[in-house]
Amino acid sequence: MLSRCLPRCARAFSQALTPVQAIAASDATLKGAKRKVLSDRSACDVELLCAGAFSPTNSFLNQEEYGSVVETMRLPNNQLLGLPVVLDSNGEENVGDVVVLQYQGQDIAALTVTSKYKPFKEKECKEVYGTTSVEHPAVRMVFSRGEYYLGGTLNFIAKPQRNYVAPTPTEIRASLPENGPVVGFQCRNPIHKAHYHVFMNALNSVDTDGNATLLIHPTVGPTQEDDIDGETRILTYEALMKEIGTDKRLRCAYLPYSMHMAGPREAIQHMIVRRSFGCTHFVIGRDMAGSKSSLDSEDFYGAYDAQEMAKKHSQELGIGTIESLNLVYTEEEGYITADAAEAKGLKKKKLSGTEFRRRMRAGEEIPEWFAFPQVVEVLRPHMKTE
Repeated sequence: MLSRCLPRCARAFSQALTPVQAIAASDATLKGAKRKVLSDRSACDVELLCAGAFSPTNSFLNQEEYGSVVETMRLPNNQLLGLPVVLDSNGEENVGDVVVLQYQGQDIAALTVTSKYKPFKEKECKEVYGTTSVEHPAVRMVFSRGEYYLGGTLNFIAKPQRNYVAPTPTEIRASLPENGPVVGFQCRNPIHKAHYHVFMNALNSVDTDGNATLLIHPTVGPTQEDDIDGETRILTYEALMKEIGTDKRLRCAYLPYSMHMAGPREAIQHMIVRRSFGCTHFVIGRDMAGSKSSLDSEDFYGAYDAQEMAKKHSQELGIGTIESLNLVYTEEEGYITADAAEAKGLKKKKLSGTEFRRRMRAGEEIPEWFAFPQVVEVLRPHMKTE
């Protein structure tokens, strides 16, 4: 069932943070400063913090903020933040240091360290991800971090040089129509026909006068280990837009965000980020940002936990939620809700993920009702070498 929680505020988001102050790479302040090489994940965090995408924060969390977000999902000022945004260290940096943050040989930001502390990693995992089991990909990620976390203020130097363009929240908001709802759609995997019908139904549910916009906003940073690599995912989105881009209400922009697979709490983080990009509504899928045990494939979160968490905080965040429909493909009527198909006794067609991958590796045909042909062609080489 599709439900809609309308936000209190309309398009303008008064709490949107402006980008952090910029500093030139040649600035005298940086002369002789320490250098710190960032991981792929940390580089994504730095880029989004500097752009104001994690509003209400634009800095790595200090010890008090970290403890508060871990325990309550709120900063000390009571503002919601789904996940702690932290920078780990092995101890080379100290309070008072100015540290130049580098990614792939490029200086991208300067951090003035105001807090250095040892995190409680077990508690962080239990509270944020609901488990301390290393079967969860984020638990493995947390325990692979350095011994310390660093808090402090950031100064922007330059956006990381990537093989894709990632517009900032300011740029996206400036490009949107002045009025009308904006629906955000999160994905981290290639989009197939069922996903397309989910987000089109969501768009049409709020588009009363033809002035609505759908922002397809895929995360293209690191995800869990067995996901399709970011470069291939980008190619599938480009292929998708060639097939569906004639609808002027649709836009696609890449988000350099690293997935934590944190289920309900990550759904809140996604809403916060998309709110910063100007979205008034956000599509919440079943088991959004969920993960399965690497041993027994059991889900870590309930199918509707993320939707319930999102609805609970929708009004406070000022962004409406649209629950994704459970769609199935039928021979008689195409994609409709599973409940409607059952009530009408229609003949459903299914293609499991396992069978899809087998057919792709074998070079066999993929039915057009399941996937877009151009997306399939992008994926075939990847699947054959998987």
